[in-house]
Amino acid sequence: MLRQSIKKSAGVHDDTTLLLGLEGVVVDRVELDPDGCRVVHVSSAAQAKDTHDDAGAVCPTCRTPATSVKGWVSTRPRDVALPVPARLVWHKRRWRCRTSGCARSSFTESIPQLGPGARVTARLKAAAARAVAQGGATVTQAARDHGLSWPVVSAAFAELATEMLPAEPAPVRVLGIDETRRGRPGSPRTPTPGRPSRWLTAGTPASPT
Repeated sequence: MLRQSIKKSAGVHDDTTLLLGLEGVVVDRVELDPDGCRVVHVSSAAQAKDTHDDAGAVCPTCRTPATSVKGWVSTRPRDVALPVPARLVWHKRRWRCRTSGCARSSFTESIPQLGPGARVTARLKAAAARAVAQGGATVTQAARDHGLSWPVVSAAFAELATEMLPAEPAPVRVLGIDETRRGRPGSPRTPTPGRPSRWLTAGTPASPT
């Protein structure tokens, strides 16, 4: 066999779902790929309960709840690293939107961690943002460590910073002036005609002295 099944019974839901900890999905089964990677197959929690009463079954365009399943699709969203190498495969439903006049005829379900069209879990983006905001990593380093692109991490960091910082900064009572020189030591203060100055002047908030 190219792929070894580790667990396939319905009883895998409770324990393995709790271990995965991804809100909105349940684990159907876990398989072992030849490369040693665990392939975690998940489906929505609402699907496991056989109910249509969930936010993922609401058309993102007209906001009308859907009741007719058109089919199923599989996606491979990226998630936080597990103790062992693992990949997620999400088997989700495609719903029909029967609302007259709606431009969207069908849509796939979503969960809080994976909104419509999302390919990265919210908790993975949050982990990368915390690495920058609280861990002192650069956006480039956090993107590399979490397997994400620079724009994704930058946007996640900006969102986290907006939540952490006050809406309005405190008034500046003392303004400091700082000069920074670019280039090699010994650069003249007087700029060469036709060339930009190597000296930059910036204003920064300063504590009273």
